[in-house]
Amino acid sequence: MNAARPALFDFRTARMRQARAKAIAGDTFLTQGAAEGLADRLATVTRRFETGLWIGDGIPESLRAFAPQWSERDFDQHEILNVPPGAFDLAISLFSLQAINDLPGALVQIRRALKPDGLFLGALFGGATLAELRDSFAHAESQTLGGLSPRVSPFADVRDMGGLLQRGGFALPVADVERMAARYGDFAGLVRDLRAHGQGNALGERRKRFLRRDTLAAMLAHYQAHHGEGGKLRATFEIVYMTGWAPHPGQQQPLKPGSAKTRLAEALGTVEMKTGDPSG
Repeated sequence: MNAARPALFDFRTARMRQARAKAIAGDTFLTQGAAEGLADRLATVTRRFETGLWIGDGIPESLRAFAPQWSERDFDQHEILNVPPGAFDLAISLFSLQAINDLPGALVQIRRALKPDGLFLGALFGGATLAELRDSFAHAESQTLGGLSPRVSPFADVRDMGGLLQRGGFALPVADVERMAARYGDFAGLVRDLRAHGQGNALGERRKRFLRRDTLAAMLAHYQAHHGEGGKLRATFEIVYMTGWAPHPGQQQPLKPGSAKTRLAEALGTVEMKTGDPSG
């Protein structure tokens, strides 16, 4: 991580949020759903994996069966993944990259930990996650404080993830997304679920003071008015899945530009016209 650049996330706070989540032991339906999503994607891979790297803490049973040997590691406060290079043929991250400041650098480290033709699968919360909460906080703070503060962590944009995997040195990168909506009888239910998932605000520049009562009231009023459905509060969650392979000479390679032997017009059964042709 670039030491000259202010950290977006506070490592100590993020770990405290995760420790509190373990103590709460609440309903982690998002984690369970994402684990099933990773398992579904792994199930389509025909090859066998022997050595797996679990990035985080606690391998779900739904994923453990995909490799007979597992090592559990996580990034430290300096965002270093202390694992031997080329030691694993499978690496999985389930939300453990959520509060990483240098995501491209983290992906480089994961790729280096893989053997050639090793597979990386990861899940992150996507950009539409908690859109309703972000909107309501922005409206409330503008109304009561005259400005905005970082209340909700930024989330990954699926459109960027393929490029980030490429920057990390992965071959055949794929990023896809699943979206779901939950409905809560009150705001306390949403807060409870976020805490159970360890997803409280861990931004380095977050406000350290308690939320003002008038700001909270304005936020709740806006949330109910604009994102309420049948007396319940709607909350969107988006999960971005990343897939990438450590390069290997035997992998399928993309065609070089200009190497196609059949014109697109021929394949579509249409007439090809030059740009600017008045008949077009």
